[in-house]
Amino acid sequence: MPFTPLHMGAGILVKAVLRQRFSLVVFGASQIAIDIQPLLVMLTGKGELHGFSHTVLGAAFIALFCGWVGKPVGEFFLRLMRESEHLPISWRVSLFSAFVGTYSHIGIDSIMHSDLMPFWPFSPASPWHGIISIEALHGLCVLGAVVGGLVYGLMGRKSKKIPNS
Repeated sequence: MPFTPLHMGAGILVKAVLRQRFSLVVFGASQIAIDIQPLLVMLTGKGELHGFSHTVLGAAFIALFCGWVGKPVGEFFLRLMRESEHLPISWRVSLFSAFVGTYSHIGIDSIMHSDLMPFWPFSPASPWHGIISIEALHGLCVLGAVVGGLVYGLMGRKSKKIPNS
């Protein structure tokens, strides 16, 4: 299903470790952007469900676009949500977050979906399909979100402690 929130588990875990060097907003936007093509296929019944957008090349194009758009749009939404401590988003962080988003997405989806060919047009192989069960994959995504959320929360509390005067 396009736009699955399970993909966010990886992003939350990365955010917990990299903090200001990673944008969860840009990561999340890239998760949605990469699934626009499958959504269109589901709506129209035409095309390959996991086509070019779910290849290494397609993901690179989507990441470049999301990284370019993600900085100004992400900053707008962070201001709107009054999350100024996460501003500004640097171009490097925006691009890095978009690439982590698209490549983690095709990595996760290539385990789940047999029609996904991540290395097309160089290879029609799907080397990661079925290496673990879908249930285990979903469990790892949820675990990433829980562990990442806990680490992020604990590190945030630690950094907000007032030093002794």
